[in-house]
Amino acid sequence: MTTVTTGSAIDERRVLLLHGPNLNLLGEREPEVYGTATLADHVHTAEQTAAAFGIAVEAYQSNHEGDLVDRIHAARGRCAAIVINPGAFTHYAWSIHDALAAFDGPIVELHLSNPNAREPWRHTSVVAPVASGTICGFGAAGYELALAAVARLLGPTGET
Repeated sequence: MTTVTTGSAIDERRVLLLHGPNLNLLGEREPEVYGTATLADHVHTAEQTAAAFGIAVEAYQSNHEGDLVDRIHAARGRCAAIVINPGAFTHYAWSIHDALAAFDGPIVELHLSNPNAREPWRHTSVVAPVASGTICGFGAAGYELALAAVARLLGPTGET
């Protein structure tokens, strides 16, 4: 799922919404953990929530770490904020950590489930140290919460 707008100037009301590996299988994979909503459902929810705050959403999903890094780099100087559900990359993708660290704007880490209530290997996030905050464990409502948090961080004019 890709929606890309090109341009060289920062759009103070544009948010990059990133999804990591296997999130293209939402609605099919482990519905008892991740729910029955599809990735398209979550993106739609994010877009509707963002629109209420005058924010546009640019959504992208990849199963490849480098693709996500490239999207983060391309957002620099163009998008005002990033919401990222890194999936399994949460726990070991230092290249995503580094790319996010180079982004100048709010970053919200998002998880449908609560990684801290799951297997011990899920308890460490390499994204958290560079995120403005983390929203986890609220299922589909997490997308609404993440976009509301971004709107608040951007303020009424998009200034952080």
